[in-house]
Amino acid sequence: MDSLIAASARALAAGDALNALKRISLRDDPPALALRGIAMAQLGELPRSRELLRRAARAFGRHEELSRARCVVAEAEVALAMRDLGGAPRTLSAAVASLEAHADHANALHAHLVGARRHLLLGQLDKAADALQALDGRALPHPLRAIAELVSAELALRSLHTADARAALARAQAAAERAGVPALVAEIAEARGSLDRPAARRVDSTGETPLRLDEVEALFDAGTLVLDACRHGLRAGTRWVPLARRPILFSLARALADAWPGDVPRDALIEHAFRTRRPDETHRARLRVEIGRLRKLVAPMARIDATSRGFALTPLSGRPLAVLVPPIDGEQASLQALLADGAAWSTSALALALDTSQRTVQRALAELEAAGRVRAIGRARAQRWLAPPLAGFTTILLLPSSLPLA
Repeated sequence: MDSLIAASARALAAGDALNALKRISLRDDPPALALRGIAMAQLGELPRSRELLRRAARAFGRHEELSRARCVVAEAEVALAMRDLGGAPRTLSAAVASLEAHADHANALHAHLVGARRHLLLGQLDKAADALQALDGRALPHPLRAIAELVSAELALRSLHTADARAALARAQAAAERAGVPALVAEIAEARGSLDRPAARRVDSTGETPLRLDEVEALFDAGTLVLDACRHGLRAGTRWVPLARRPILFSLARALADAWPGDVPRDALIEHAFRTRRPDETHRARLRVEIGRLRKLVAPMARIDATSRGFALTPLSGRPLAVLVPPIDGEQASLQALLADGAAWSTSALALALDTSQRTVQRALAELEAAGRVRAIGRARAQRWLAPPLAGFTTILLLPSSLPLA
């Protein structure tokens, strides 16, 4: 490593990107390109950073596998910050293997976290958990520990384990304060604050009650039969019957739950589910078929009995019944509630779940995306929609100081 590269690397490690650039701004050799890419990333010029890192990776020779692997990890992190998730995961995995083979454990750990965050953004929660589990028991620098705990908190929240999420966020905050990264501390504080905001409303005969996430979790744990209009399904304890992709069955279940403990007339169910006020025998026959399907699905947790004028829903074992709806009314609230399951949804699936047109869903998604409340991955028919992560990923952590290349 020559003196200018060494001095530039030291400046970057200290967070002085401008001083680092002054020393190498006119050089195009691979180590200088890599350091310029790192500096541009720290300055927030992500597209330029990515270009420089790609040039550096291509310019390193075959005997410089370690340097090339570091560039690949750096580019992956920049792509993550740009929310460009189209890169091949195999490339990152190969870079991790190279880093570990050359005993560059710090960058290997960093690459594992980049992979976990990428899976999280893609809604691949199982893969994110596996990537995070690979870091268990390993000593992480404070900034990486904070990010790992943030990922862990979001995974816990996706599973509605709020106590685990709070504990992970507390650990994240402690690590971020030790690291001395203000942006990261602020993000964690915002994430902790979100736990105290209403996440849903419980609707019953007494009215509406706003619930925080931990109160929703307590409602589920209490064994109550819950008609969940946020995620469109029925829940009783750990048993979950998803109806998001079966809107007619969900519509019938919602009508029956709203009327509990009473029944719902057949014509009212037909109007509610099939949107017609002039039912005929065809509609009545179809209602019997759909009720039969719903009865079969909910049999482990409730009965659907025929009455003299319609049908009634009765929870098994004397359970109470509650209806859970999004914290605010409207199409956008329903969309966000569906996306909160962490999965990647297509526009057509969202339209199906909400029983509305794709055009209506597209308009609502466009408004939510402009407000930063949803995000899209893929293009055209492969496009999928996801909820934003619990916390953003601060660019101040881009490219650890161990990256500067010899």
